[in-house]
Amino acid sequence: MSLFKKKELISPTDQQQIVAAIQDAETQTSGEIRVFIESHCKYVDAIERATEIFFHLKMEETEQRNGVIVYAALQDKQSAILGDRGIFKITGGPSYWKTILYEMNHFFQEEKIADGLRHAIKSIGNTLATHFPYDPGTDKNELPDEIVFGK
Repeated sequence: MSLFKKKELISPTDQQQIVAAIQDAETQTSGEIRVFIESHCKYVDAIERATEIFFHLKMEETEQRNGVIVYAALQDKQSAILGDRGIFKITGGPSYWKTILYEMNHFFQEEKIADGLRHAIKSIGNTLATHFPYDPGTDKNELPDEIVFGK
């Protein structure tokens, strides 16, 4: 049984804008950003689900351990952001991630899901660019940019 299932939980236009935000952010950094969207969260704590997805997508295999997953369970109104150990250490821990999550959730409360995701991606991208700047000679896109949809 697959963990993922292609499902339109947001409009195709919003999907394109989110993917464009990921691609734009990744032009400035060696870091990798993935977005995972589903209707319901299997767990009480969304960070547990984000962790499961992070490892299932093999995001811990980036060379500099600087992958970030942005997770949203839309109907359950749960979300989480999880950074790998390379970026987590540099940001000083949970408070940085909680701030971005809070900002993203503010958009979600106003039913502006795509805006919230784009805001989080841009913020994360700026931080990744500061600590893991893009090097055209060595960097490559290690993970796909498209949104992953859950069940």
